[in-house]
Order: sequence, then structure tokens, then C-alpha cells
Amino acid sequence: MTNWTNEVLYTGVTSNLEQRVWQHKNKLIDGFTKRYNLDKLVYFEQFQDSKNAIKREKQIKNRSRKKKDYLVNLKNPEWRDLSQDWYSEDPSASLGMTSNG
Repeated sequence: MTNWTNEVLYTGVTSNLEQRVWQHKNKLIDGFTKRYNLDKLVYFEQFQDSKNAIKREKQIKNRSRKKKDYLVNLKNPEWRDLSQDWYSEDPSASLGMTSNG
């Protein structure tokens, strides 16, 4: 996640990307993303195994900002919000989940 100025990046892992991005966009999760107004998804990777996802998250977090920018630029050189067309309503509503899920 990043903000519209691309000054700050956030790297995280989740089992439900669509729901987690919606939570960040709607400022439902206190912490880093809310404090820095990070609500733009510019890069993501998918894994079948949570252990591999967590391992990759740690690799990315330990990289320099220059290397993180390089990853984004490879797949999303315009740094557009990859989730901009995902939502018409709260994705957790249809799953019977709370906004903190």
C-alpha cells in the first residue's frame, strides 16, 4: 500500500487481499496505514502457502526503498491503484465478517 504521493510504502500479508485493502481504504485499521493515509494498492503477489507468503513479506520489508520501487515499476510502472475498480460495497458484508476481520 502507498499513498497518492508514493512517499511511504507499506508491506503486509493477508489471507483476503480484497477485504484488507477495503479496510485500509476506509481507515478501519488503526496503525501505520491509517496514520500515513496509505490506501493505494500498487503491487501484490499471491501464494498458496502462508509460510511462503510470510517469508516473501520479510524479504520485501528488508529491501531498500530503491529495490521496492523497482518491484512496483516492473509490474505497475504508472503506480496506479490496482484495486480502484474492485468495490461497490463492503466486501466483508457478503462474507458475514466484521470490519476488523
